[in-house]
Amino acid sequence: MFERFTKDARAVVVGAVGHCERSGGEWVEEAHLLLALLDREGGRAAFALASLGLEGRRDAVERSLAEARRCGGLTRADADALAGLGIDLTEIVSRVEEAHGEGALTPGRTAGGVRRPGRRLFTRGAKDLLSQSLRLALAHGDRHIGDEHLLLALTARPGVPSEVLADHGVTYAAVERLLWGQAGTKAG
Repeated sequence: MFERFTKDARAVVVGAVGHCERSGGEWVEEAHLLLALLDREGGRAAFALASLGLEGRRDAVERSLAEARRCGGLTRADADALAGLGIDLTEIVSRVEEAHGEGALTPGRTAGGVRRPGRRLFTRGAKDLLSQSLRLALAHGDRHIGDEHLLLALTARPGVPSEVLADHGVTYAAVERLLWGQAGTKAG
């Protein structure tokens, strides 16, 4: 499938691996793909993100992603569901961190911070996102996967990255409308 990726989309995937490595992670996650999209300049995704007001708000996105990782990768919807059962997620996180150290619930954290050498693998969610980007490209009549398809797939999938994007006004409908217009025609 990687042969269908444009130069910009490939750069996003390579950038996601770099984010994973710099953070000491074992697995490339959807959040790494989001951060790599934010790094890009000049592509259709960068145009969409800037047009929707996300330019210059990277720190806020990173803080939101870090807070979600600290809570085991749970979304606000997950926290609300737990609250409905009488479970206070903030209290659980505090107690676990008190007993096991800050960030103890962070997904992909390795014991003692030691990581196995070698290539970074993609989580099931990240792989599914890449597959979904292909389906979205084909649905828009595109033979190749661009960075805009990766962004659209991120906004379409439930989870922390789409929640963080939506908090900043970047939704599936907004990206779709901006890049393809109301009738689904290409923009840019």
